[in-house]
Amino acid sequence: MIMAIDEIYTRASVRAYEKRPVEEEKVKALLKAAMSAPSAGNKQPWAFVVVTEAERLKALSEVLPYGGMIKEAPLAIAVCGDMTRAFAGDEQDFWVQDASAATENILLAARSLGLGAVWIGVYPMKDRAAGVARILELPEQAVPLNVLPVGYPQKEPHVIDKWDEKKIHREKW
Repeated sequence: MIMAIDEIYTRASVRAYEKRPVEEEKVKALLKAAMSAPSAGNKQPWAFVVVTEAERLKALSEVLPYGGMIKEAPLAIAVCGDMTRAFAGDEQDFWVQDASAATENILLAARSLGLGAVWIGVYPMKDRAAGVARILELPEQAVPLNVLPVGYPQKEPHVIDKWDEKKIHREKW
């Protein structure tokens, strides 16, 4: 039996994909998983742009320095913050945590569905955000946090055990 903990432990960045589309029901499952993430004050300030057009995938790969694999993926999901649904003032940046939690849910759901994905950072790099916003025709209130190329892995990803007891402190540093 596969359990959520197994998906967490075996999640790995996947940068090479088979040449086959991701089924729409799996895309919906990824997005439903994203929207199941926790959210500060339940604001849910996330929004998602699903990209499958080859020209747009290629354009994204060209504006993201570490996103060359996007042009080879059958699908990419841009995770954005919708500032009209974010807190105001000092709490506004909670959108980053909320969208990050949604992103992690997509990555774990992809693993559980036999897909692979990788997190390509966009925000807070202004040049990257501007390029993604232009390509995806984002409205002014949408801030792209990342782009996730998604597809069927060409091979089983290499999993790295990141456990390190030296990073754990109890009661005090």
